[in-house]
Amino acid sequence: MARGLVSDVSQVSYVNPPVAEAVRRALIGAETASRVAETFHVLGDPTRIRIVHALSLAELCTYDLATILGMSESAVSHQLRVLRMLKLVKHRRDGRVVYYSLDDEHIRHLIGESLRHATEG
Repeated sequence: MARGLVSDVSQVSYVNPPVAEAVRRALIGAETASRVAETFHVLGDPTRIRIVHALSLAELCTYDLATILGMSESAVSHQLRVLRMLKLVKHRRDGRVVYYSLDDEHIRHLIGESLRHATEG
């Protein structure tokens, strides 16, 4: 073995104090991490991803979403309720019809980047 090398990597410790401190200060807290994890958990469902993707393309009513996705309106409504609870989608009423859209541009960006990542060759 070469002089000065440790054979067991688990015994090696290297700390870069300035970097470690900068990361420690910038690291999100447990509560924020939980909210982000919950968002990814909800978006971990392929049906919800398809709904969010559809809404990234256009504002749609429940009937249109059900038709596009080949699902029942009640199944779509259930998924939209979950997405609304996490403020991923919002709704507006026009008479008896309720239209859904993404809550903000952050969601559009998140979906767009995820799709680009998933479809990279």
